[in-house]
Amino acid sequence: MGSAELCSIHVHPVKAFRGVALREAVVEPWGLAGDRRWVLIDDGGKVVTQRQQPHLALAAAEILPGGGVRLSAPGREPIGVPVPPPARTVMVDIFGTEVGAVPAADAAAHAWCSDYLGQEVRLVHMDDPARRRPVAPAYGLPGETVSFADECPLLLTSPASLDALNSLIAQGDHAHEGPLPMNRFRPSVVVSGTEPWAEDDWSHITIGEVTFRVANACGRCVVTTVDQSTAERGREPLRTLGRHRRFGDKLVFGQHLVPRSPGTIRVGDPVKVLA
Repeated sequence: MGSAELCSIHVHPVKAFRGVALREAVVEPWGLAGDRRWVLIDDGGKVVTQRQQPHLALAAAEILPGGGVRLSAPGREPIGVPVPPPARTVMVDIFGTEVGAVPAADAAAHAWCSDYLGQEVRLVHMDDPARRRPVAPAYGLPGETVSFADECPLLLTSPASLDALNSLIAQGDHAHEGPLPMNRFRPSVVVSGTEPWAEDDWSHITIGEVTFRVANACGRCVVTTVDQSTAERGREPLRTLGRHRRFGDKLVFGQHLVPRSPGTIRVGDPVKVLA
């Protein structure tokens, strides 16, 4: 395990949009700086993701100075959206949990997103994750918070586990859908130099100077079946995960992390298992 290292870092500035690869990232208590601080909501306040709108896979968001985002998508002129000034929050329903967020100040941002999806949506920003949303109670400790990520601040995966999964897909009746790239799983950090599925047994790790608690295995959903380059849906990897990686009611790939210390992580940092 001494050769394990961080081989890639990814942030998703707007939840459900395409990820952005970084060489280094600041680790905040609620996740990587700039990660999933923006989200789209429908007219009932519920988050809109690739579960409902797979074409979000083709939309991109670049982080601007100050925390704003520049949105782009096929067939659309890019638009810059600054962080909104302090204002009355709206309630966002994220998988049954309510959290406050501030709508983008420019109506053009909402119109841009709505026109792209063909659905009325609003773009909202989480102004202060420290007071907004606790980590999922089943996995979180008192005081732990998260941005608009599904359950926990970060998601870890490994190329070795992906290779093992792709080998299983190749043996199945939907082999033509493989091999799958890592972006299907939308990780925060990818760790190389491990054995397949080694991360299942970790409870505490360090990446460079930062310590993390491994909170829980990541149960995968229909988003993993969306080809991130075409927005088309298939059957994999859920079909193969259901046969080989079912733990209770979860189809597992990857592990959720909660930071235990602040710092900066960089591609090439050593990864050490503490427990």
